[in-house]
Amino acid sequence: MKITQYNLLFIFLSLLPLTIIVGPSVSLITILLLIVIFLLKLPILDIKKIYTNKVCISLFVLYLYLIFNTAISIDPYSGIFRNLGFLRFLLFFALVNYFFYLKSNGENVFIVWSVIICIFITDIFIERFSGTNILGFGAQPVHGLNQRVSMTRVVSFFKDEAVAGAFVNGFIFIIIGYLFTVLKKKSYSMFICIIFFVLSIVAVLMTGERSNFIKIFAGFTIFLLFLDFLKFKHKLFFLLIVPGILFLIILSSDYLKLRYKHQFYSFLSSKEIRDKTFENNVYINLYKSGYEVFTNYPLFGVGTKNYRIETCKKNNEKNSNYFCITHPHQTYFELLAEHGILGTILILYILFFSIFKILRQMIMSKNYIQIGSFIYILINFIPLLPSGSFFSDFNITLFMINFCIMYAVNEKTNIFSSKS
Repeated sequence: MKITQYNLLFIFLSLLPLTIIVGPSVSLITILLLIVIFLLKLPILDIKKIYTNKVCISLFVLYLYLIFNTAISIDPYSGIFRNLGFLRFLLFFALVNYFFYLKSNGENVFIVWSVIICIFITDIFIERFSGTNILGFGAQPVHGLNQRVSMTRVVSFFKDEAVAGAFVNGFIFIIIGYLFTVLKKKSYSMFICIIFFVLSIVAVLMTGERSNFIKIFAGFTIFLLFLDFLKFKHKLFFLLIVPGILFLIILSSDYLKLRYKHQFYSFLSSKEIRDKTFENNVYINLYKSGYEVFTNYPLFGVGTKNYRIETCKKNNEKNSNYFCITHPHQTYFELLAEHGILGTILILYILFFSIFKILRQMIMSKNYIQIGSFIYILINFIPLLPSGSFFSDFNITLFMINFCIMYAVNEKTNIFSSKS
């Protein structure tokens, strides 16, 4: 079989989830290879559609801002590669749109992604119940704990990084949207899709990643509201029965009770216990640290990847709330600390403008793949929920994959389509 440029795009896009598991360098190289293949194939006439598109222009403005952010950072060299590297996502956005514009069967990529995620979710269950995953990972220390001990985080193929739940979230909404799309005419298949969705929620629950569990459950609830083929009584049934199932699962595990039940009971306890829990909560202290950095650098912040430099330099000062760490573990506090109020407004405006610009077309088209990626983006902006660094290679790659798919899979929003 002749290997065409389209086939190469298909192969590398299909393997993208695997490259993220292997590591950020591999996913970076994969995206760069995709960009090179795309640029070699792109006709000159189609280039105009890129530089005249409002979303592409917005992303380029964001890129220019990040360069400016580098220049005014307290240590420009710390964030220069992360900021300059954002250009790849502008080109990645164009290539994903072009890929789905070229071929109507481009959604076959989602079949490969579905297989990868199914294997990954199965591996989460295997590791939770056996102590190690199918490759033997799980005995490695994670944050000072041994994975064979019951009070540990499930890491699956990530070996020593507790991001398995975040990885599932990054692809599951696209996959569920794809399954709903191809099976929507078969009612029994719809319930199978929802059961698979629920199993995905349970898998994220078992990783112990509380924020990602809240995100996937919130996303599940929003997704149900978008399903026009599902009767209200069926939606209500799932919204009532799923929390009950999850609660029983939590009660069945000492580890899950420690991760979830204790936090919930602390919230419902007396004011004295709540205040003490609030005061000693590590995330609250991280948020305070992020807010203090913001108040010291209110306009443009300390700069990308400069949070650690600032906080570690001053965390021993008297009366300082600084917490020496890489980032404040919350998207809004991270943006405010590293980009200030002006940079944060610009970033959020560009992202929200691009996201909500096509909301009407999404709803009218009933494109569930598009809706799924939209929901993933939405749940990443839940206020005050702990999170990883927004611009880290892992998180921004998952975010931009969903952002690109959100536009590419609908001919009414694809930037190369005449109907857009």
